[in-house]
Amino acid sequence: MGSLDTNPAAAFLAFAADDKAPFQPLNPEDVRAYLHKAVDFISDYYTNVESMPVLPNVKPGYLQDELRASPPTYSAPFDVTMKELRTSVVPGMTHWASPNFFAFFPSTNSAAAIAGDLIASAMNTVGFTWQASPAATEMEVLALDWLAQLLRLPTTFMNRTTSGRGTGGGVILGTTSEAMLVTLVAARDAALRRSGSVGVSGLPRLTVYAADQTHSTFFKACRLAGFDPAHIRSIPTGPETDYGLDPAKLLEVMQADVDAGLVPTYICATVGTTSSNAVDPVGAVADVAAMFKAWVHVDAAYAGSACICPEFRHYLDGVERVDSISMSPHKWLLTCLDCTCLYVRDAHRLTDSLETNPEYLKNGATDSGEVTDLKDMQVGVGRRFRGLKLWMVMRTYGTAKLQEHIRSDVAMAKMFEDFVRADHRFEVVVPRNFALVCFRIKASGGMTEEAADEANRVLMNKLNKTGKAYLAHTVVGHRFVLRFAVGSSLQEERHVRSAWELIKETTSQITD
Repeated sequence: MGSLDTNPAAAFLAFAADDKAPFQPLNPEDVRAYLHKAVDFISDYYTNVESMPVLPNVKPGYLQDELRASPPTYSAPFDVTMKELRTSVVPGMTHWASPNFFAFFPSTNSAAAIAGDLIASAMNTVGFTWQASPAATEMEVLALDWLAQLLRLPTTFMNRTTSGRGTGGGVILGTTSEAMLVTLVAARDAALRRSGSVGVSGLPRLTVYAADQTHSTFFKACRLAGFDPAHIRSIPTGPETDYGLDPAKLLEVMQADVDAGLVPTYICATVGTTSSNAVDPVGAVADVAAMFKAWVHVDAAYAGSACICPEFRHYLDGVERVDSISMSPHKWLLTCLDCTCLYVRDAHRLTDSLETNPEYLKNGATDSGEVTDLKDMQVGVGRRFRGLKLWMVMRTYGTAKLQEHIRSDVAMAKMFEDFVRADHRFEVVVPRNFALVCFRIKASGGMTEEAADEANRVLMNKLNKTGKAYLAHTVVGHRFVLRFAVGSSLQEERHVRSAWELIKETTSQITD
């Protein structure tokens, strides 16, 4: 089929003739042609994304106005679809891939991950049981065990060990929220059995715990798992612990609940909170939990990736005493969305709560007990071939390159932190962990804290409107704080330096 760009009329006539042929959505020649165009688009996108405004200037509903409100009845050449993608969709994108993206945590990617995701999408396997696609399950098991070794997790969290099948295991889920939800359900059921509850009659007595810096999805997952919102404990943190969870406060709250006849059930400890990258003391939290037989889950969604480097591994000290841990390679380990790796120390505690066994899924492999059907470690049944892209990233780049990637981002964040500390107008609000810097224009001279909050809000809005950088904010210690997250896959030192120059210039405009 000819290109619309070179001869639109001839191309359309040729397409109209082709359109009378029987519909073949996977015609091999179309697959080849379409994917070649898609690959060219992707390559061009990464070449040009740096020059695009990070935040789009569009209004709600704009796309419906540009691309019509009703679906087309008749076919169109694929070139038309690609043209509309370029002219209408791309201008409305927030470019997470941009090297000028410093908001939230990064959403990293790599050539190997894109290739793996593309191949997995093309195969389109639905690997709910081992038999449904043996290689999909085996690949997920292998990739998870490889990553567990990079993180130096105890063998109790691995699917397979040198001596055979382990007692623990893992599964790749879509998000941290799912990891929290399934472990909450398992912990809930264990607590109900432990307390002698008949069915769910004891559910109103169960309590769960987390620091006030824990991601909001935890509290959402608790509600979905049936916990009474009145029994979800958000424990205050402060600068004395760098906003990490205080084990003494945790013990005090849990003991008070026991004294009131409640049943401590689950604690979520975070390694690298979203607001400030605070780290909860994993080992100390596990020690407190053991007194009450409560489940401990470690949310290391972002910072877990850094723990493949020996100099950061100490943040996971004590992990051998927790019940589950999750981390998301799609944040910082060059593996595109969605890829959250959940490890549990006792896989049966998870599958006992989530297992389904309809007649149409029964098979010899499952009956043998030699395999784990991954459908029994997640909310739904269907699942993508997520393990392929994670394996391709580790196999292609190797441990050394992945560690280099993490260390480079941390070094750039430290450089930015040094810039902030050297400018008397700013302050670093919390000590930097990993590759996030929390900073603000400080209240000085006659400026009140309230005025400083407003100045920082104005600074962020002005920066983001330029399209040259994108920063997000949080509130730490009741103060408005800017978050500068290094880690976009295309970022180099020059992008961090340019962002700092823009921050300095914009600050001068609003404070002079």
